[in-house]
Amino acid sequence: MSWKAELDELARRQAFAEQMGGAEKVARQHGRGKMDARARIAGLVDEGSFREIGKIAGRGSYGEDGELTGLAASNYIYGRANIDARPIVVTADDFTVRGGAADAAIHRKMVQAEKMAHELRLPLVRMIDGTGGGGSVKTLEDIGATYVPAVPGWSDVVTNLDTVPVVALALGPTAGLGAARTVASHYSIMVRGVSQLFAAGPAVVEALGEASDKESLGGSDIHTRNGVVDDEVASEAEAFAAARRFLSYLPGHSAALAQRIECRDPADRREEALLSLVPREAKQVYSMRRALGMIFDTDSIFEMGRRWGSAAITAFARLDGWPVAVLASDPSFLGGSWEARTSEKVTRFIRLADQFRLPVVHLVDNPGFMIGRAAEESGTIRYGVEAMNAVYRAKVPLASVIIRRAYGIAGSAMSNADNFQYRFAWPSGDWGSLPIEGGIEVAYKSELETAEDPAAHLAAIRDRLNKVRSPFRSAERFSVEDIIDPRDTRPLLCEFADLAWRKLEGRG
Repeated sequence: MSWKAELDELARRQAFAEQMGGAEKVARQHGRGKMDARARIAGLVDEGSFREIGKIAGRGSYGEDGELTGLAASNYIYGRANIDARPIVVTADDFTVRGGAADAAIHRKMVQAEKMAHELRLPLVRMIDGTGGGGSVKTLEDIGATYVPAVPGWSDVVTNLDTVPVVALALGPTAGLGAARTVASHYSIMVRGVSQLFAAGPAVVEALGEASDKESLGGSDIHTRNGVVDDEVASEAEAFAAARRFLSYLPGHSAALAQRIECRDPADRREEALLSLVPREAKQVYSMRRALGMIFDTDSIFEMGRRWGSAAITAFARLDGWPVAVLASDPSFLGGSWEARTSEKVTRFIRLADQFRLPVVHLVDNPGFMIGRAAEESGTIRYGVEAMNAVYRAKVPLASVIIRRAYGIAGSAMSNADNFQYRFAWPSGDWGSLPIEGGIEVAYKSELETAEDPAAHLAAIRDRLNKVRSPFRSAERFSVEDIIDPRDTRPLLCEFADLAWRKLEGRG
């Protein structure tokens, strides 16, 4: 007695599944410059590590004798795999099977993949191409009725956002549920010119009298600037590399801790160029990204969301091998002022760092919230206060370095002032309730109006105030903790990282 016949049947069904939507549709997918779902999984994960679950799930066709004649594969592939030898759950939509529409989906596979991630506390990577299990109008005729919309297992999607790192790669047109699954992530990527994302595609929108194509309606130029998606890349291979790198800074789940790596960059490295990085002229800009490269471990900066909320730089990095979350001002965009989008970006990033227990380093050059009619119309103060609230709610250790300006409520959001202030200031530090340059004429209006030489009198006032605004005057009163040589920034932050991780790991 043997079960060989059944194993032969299993192999036959597996072979059907590996054909995906069939040779013609797979070739069409490749002709669009896109990889097929199985090739994507192979390109993302460690070689040979993928174990598929539910491979032979699909729709079988049978002859009059009841024997299998074919198997239409499901449009959703998932299983466990490794990235850098760490286990994950990986999923891939198969666009070659009816473009990912609902009538090709087996929803239980999607639900089980999401459950597997949070119940086994494994990071989740979704590769999305198509509606991702969303609806097709054609299905209604087959069913014979319509239905009240619901998304099976969406509670598991929400639970994953609270428990494990979730990465979404939009690798083609993604609409409806596919778009929602992209956005419901901690880090999302689009491929320029290949990926589009929308609530409903051009054909549906055209019925409303708005003509568009996929790229103009939902291309990466739109969604990486409005904050819907974090980043764009030039190829699927770059998307895989970004996903792997993002996960390398994070723990497997929110109850675990991220890992330190070996570091050959000396913790006591002092960069001479930091001494002259900030110009003396207040209106001149400088490169904060250049500062990051000199302060953090060599080649450890992984920036996210560069194209939106651009007055703030958000990145993961390492200090002496320890992973940290980096929030930094970008004075080259709006002078570093926080507008609504920037504040929204800061809120999301601080919450991410706190959820996965990464210490935060904040490099500050913030002249305040953006002002003016447009800023008021966009609700800048509401989003700004939410960003400040996120900083105050965070439980992870935070160190701030005042590089130059720190003004007003936005400047005060550098850290939680009610906690111990692990803070340093460069000699270029300049702070207050509002910039002196913008307030002299208002504060001294009557005095200037009666002066014999208003211009000379204004210059004299400015000279007096420039002495008062010296960071050393603040240090005398201990309203700033330490003024440091900019070249000491890396050694001091490496010391902070060691102390922060000592606390997080519970070391005495």
